Amino acid sequence: MSETTSRPTIRLQPSRHKRVQHGHPWVYSNEIHMDNLAKAIPPGSVVRVLTHDGAPLGAATFNPHTLFCARMLTRDADAAIDAGFLAERLRSALDLRERLFDRPYYRLIHAEADGLPALIVDRFGDVVVVQANSAGMERLTPDLLEAIDRVLAPSAVVLRNDSPARGQEGLGGEVKVVRGALDGPVRLEENGCVFFADPGVGQKTGWFYDQRDNRAAIAALAAGGRVIDFYSYNGGFAVQCAKAGAASVVAVDRSEAALANGARAAEANGVAAVCGFRRADAFEEMERLAAAGERFDVVIADPPAFVKSKKDLQAGSRAYRKMTRLAASITAPGGFLLVASCSHNVDVPLFAEQVARGLDDARRTGRILRTGGAAADHPVHPHLPETAYLKAQILRLD
Repeated sequence: MSETTSRPTIRLQPSRHKRVQHGHPWVYSNEIHMDNLAKAIPPGSVVRVLTHDGAPLGAATFNPHTLFCARMLTRDADAAIDAGFLAERLRSALDLRERLFDRPYYRLIHAEADGLPALIVDRFGDVVVVQANSAGMERLTPDLLEAIDRVLAPSAVVLRNDSPARGQEGLGGEVKVVRGALDGPVRLEENGCVFFADPGVGQKTGWFYDQRDNRAAIAALAAGGRVIDFYSYNGGFAVQCAKAGAASVVAVDRSEAALANGARAAEANGVAAVCGFRRADAFEEMERLAAAGERFDVVIADPPAFVKSKKDLQAGSRAYRKMTRLAASITAPGGFLLVASCSHNVDVPLFAEQVARGLDDARRTGRILRTGGAAADHPVHPHLPETAYLKAQILRLD
């Protein structure tokens, strides 16, 4: 018996098929006939998705224990979901990235937007980092690794399966090298600069390719100026500002390992003489510098998510307001301020409101020069606008 003929089936409740029929990639648990047969389907199984009347809608991965219980893979309910299928999705994503970038450093798979829901694949030259954030992608991982070998033939593959999203799927966390070997941080390139990231122990997959365009935009304003970069991580903003001609740059982060990667990048790009790396808490350092009367021509504040779930929305939103107030207080008149949020629960209007309030709290005025999101290797699914999680503003302050 073939995999497709033995594939379990789920049926949607009457009139609950229209969203999926029109292209939405998720089926919610309250849209399904969640009978005993459906509940017994092993989490992560590939299922045929049918309307109430039995018309096929497509194939999906299924987890009966989650809110997003079915994640659509294809409109062909009987398609073979195997290494060949995954390789075709990888090739399609690769074709797009090779049109966008001339060097192999980018996010290759951005989940639903690249047709592989809950899957992240980042490429660092011949090193590939994979994060499977659903039970379905967990079960498909052996086929996925085979597909990656076919399409990319990397020297090393890292499974970075330690995200909080996996817990919601009933999955444990682990980080392991499943192909080849790693010996410390890997080298990558972005906007003409060299950097170093550690896929095994750094945040997320080791690097944030999503800020590529925003880094280039603020670096273009840094020439001759005094720059400070809070939440600097591996020095992405800081080093690019230095490379663009900043007179001096200070990178602030709480991670000694990240600061060491940043210092190594500064050396590799020939800007070590103008870069300093400081271990400190961002808010405390902003307050200290403000009290000392320090002012910078460019101030960058790109924090980790302050709002990790909806219950954190009120307190987290206030944190963006506070961050903006403190950052504005050390921005010189006529200087530039970049503030960002990667919290997907904070939408664009709310973030803009908190930034405006923070400026008012600091008794500063200015104008927004640029509102940006994630770079093009982080596409957004047309039916999931809420996944446009990254927001960044560049302002000039009076």
